[in-house]
Parts: sequence; structure tokens; C-alpha cells
Amino acid sequence: MLALVILFWVALGALVWTHLGYPLVAAALARVHTRRVRADAAFLPTVTVIVAAHDEETVIERHLDNLLRLDYPAEKLQIVVASDASTDATDAIVERIASLNPRVRLLACPRGGKVAAQNRAVRDATSEVLAFSDANATWAPDALRHLTAALADPAVAYVCGNLRLQRADGSNQEGAYWRYELWLRASESRLGSVTGGNGSIYAVKRDAYVEVDPRFGHDLAFPYLMVQNGHRAVYAAAAHAFEKPSTDTEEEYRRKVRMFEHCWLIVLKGKMLRRLPPLYWVAIVSHRHLRYGSGLLHLVLLATSIALVGHGWIYAAVLAAQLAFGALAAAARLRLGIPGAGLAYYYLLVSWATVVALRRYLAKGVPAVWEKAEGTR
Repeated sequence: MLALVILFWVALGALVWTHLGYPLVAAALARVHTRRVRADAAFLPTVTVIVAAHDEETVIERHLDNLLRLDYPAEKLQIVVASDASTDATDAIVERIASLNPRVRLLACPRGGKVAAQNRAVRDATSEVLAFSDANATWAPDALRHLTAALADPAVAYVCGNLRLQRADGSNQEGAYWRYELWLRASESRLGSVTGGNGSIYAVKRDAYVEVDPRFGHDLAFPYLMVQNGHRAVYAAAAHAFEKPSTDTEEEYRRKVRMFEHCWLIVLKGKMLRRLPPLYWVAIVSHRHLRYGSGLLHLVLLATSIALVGHGWIYAAVLAAQLAFGALAAAARLRLGIPGAGLAYYYLLVSWATVVALRRYLAKGVPAVWEKAEGTR
């Protein structure tokens, strides 16, 4: 009985803390304990923009045209497409553009996954700054200037931009979650360093780049590695990029399962909690470890609520709340059009994706190669 009560309160407390308590505390602390970034708009280092691509013939020409039009000194900007053994017309398109513009170069790589392709491109780069983008992203004209301005601060080694998700064609609610995530990311950046980035727009100083396990992703690995090495990893809200989200919640669920497999690998094997300042250690546990454990925490909360339902009103109330939330999510699955149902369904599927991803990771590990979500192209 006591063990069940302890598990109930631990699960409930952890869920409330990671989704509500920690974001509010981080936002409040950021108001009174701000570490400003000494940005300098006049800082214009040499930059290599690296685009890892596998079979991106539908978007690669548009993206290269976008990068070539950036408001940045042309003589200081190079663009490398690291083609991860593309089997479609991606390489031919890049070679045609490269023949017309010497700032563009194709680097053909054996199939090894996104990070392996990025690592190979970095080894050939000689620029002061390395910037990275996904093939389906679109950068605002001044985005690169905002990234490099933040890197003018000697303490900053990594900066991620502001990915703005365009309106989904279907039912996906990722946009609402992403706005919440960016708000929290801004608070973490003001406190010191972010706990995660995004693959669509980020940059790192060349001498701070770390070659990580090809199964890791830069989004989660780079921020904490920068902090472990004595640097800051910050968020530049003015550096805008745009990307189309998955069409519907079911497609987003499949994308999240693939993503969370890599997250679990880093959480369990990446030594994330070593050599971290106390405040950042709390941020990593609160925002990353507990967030990825949300699915397991919900299962524990549901099981203990059922077991304890006859032992106090609080257990019955929490159980009723969980059942009501599940019914709201089911309404979205049935397309009943009830307000809030779409968000409930999104949250339920994403939480379940963390559990499925952990099971898949433990059963067969994590592949280095990745599959793109076609609805995002």
C-alpha cells in the first residue's frame, strides 16, 4: 500500500513539474537572473552551411536558392550538400547548381545517416562557423546574420534559431506544442543555455564542434555537450526558419517514435549529467529526462490510481481526470469536433510514442539512418 502511494505521488509530481512547474519556474527565474548574450551584428565570420540530404529532389533546389539569397557577404559563405547516398536526382540537381555558382558544393557520402554525413562535411570545412539546415527548411534573409551575431559572444559556442511551423494541411497539433517549447527555450537561454535545439537552423563555432555518435542527433546532444565543455548554447529568437509540419497527428506520432528512439539512446548512453552546473543539471532532468519519461509516468499514475481508487478522494479524482482526458482524446480520433480534443489526442499519442520508442530501442537499438516524413516536404 505504501509503495503504491509513493509511486502515485512521484508520478503525479513528476508530470506536473515537467509540464507546468519547471516551465513556470524557469520563466520566473529568467526575469531576475538573466545572462545576456553579447551579440554583435557587425560580427561576420566565414560560414559553411551544411545541408545533409537523402533523396531530397523535391526540395533541394528550392532550399539552395533560398540559402544563396541570404543577406550575408557572398565571399564569406559556402554551402555544402552532404548527400547521404541519395538514389534520386538530388546529386544531379546540386551538381547543376554548383556548376553555375562556385559557392555550392556537393559532397557525396556513403549511406551512414544524417550525423555521419554532417561529420564528413565538417572535416572538409575551413570556415570559422558551421551552420546546419534541413533540406525542407526555408530561412529568412537575415537569419544567418542573427546566428553569427550571437556567436560573437566569446562564451557562446552554439546557437539555434526560431523554427516557425507553417499551418499543417491536416489535423496535426504540433504547432501548439512547438510555440510552448519555444517559449520555454527562450527562458532557458536567458538563464544560461538551452537544453535542446532543432535541425532546421543552428550554428556552432568550428573549434567547438564535436563529432558525436552517428546515432545521436545534434538537436539534443550539442547543447549539453557545449555546456560540459564550458560554453553556452543559446537561442536566437530573431533567426527565423520555416518548415511544414507533418500532415496529421498519426504521421506526427510515427515521426516522434523515430525521434524518441534517438533521445532514449542519448539519455541512457550519452552521459548527459556529467560536469554540468547545478541549474543546468536541473534543467536537463526537468525538461529532457522527465519529458521523455512522460509516457511511463502516465502508465504508473494510471495503474496506481486504479489500485488506490477506494482509499481516498484524491485517487478517485485523479483517475476520473485521466479517464476524462482519454475520452476527450478519443473524441478527436472519432472526428467529433469537440474543442480541445485535438490537443488531447496529440498529447496522448506523443506520450505513448515515448513508451513505444523505449521498447523499440531496448529491443533492437537505434539505426543511424533516418526516414523523412513525406508530409513535411
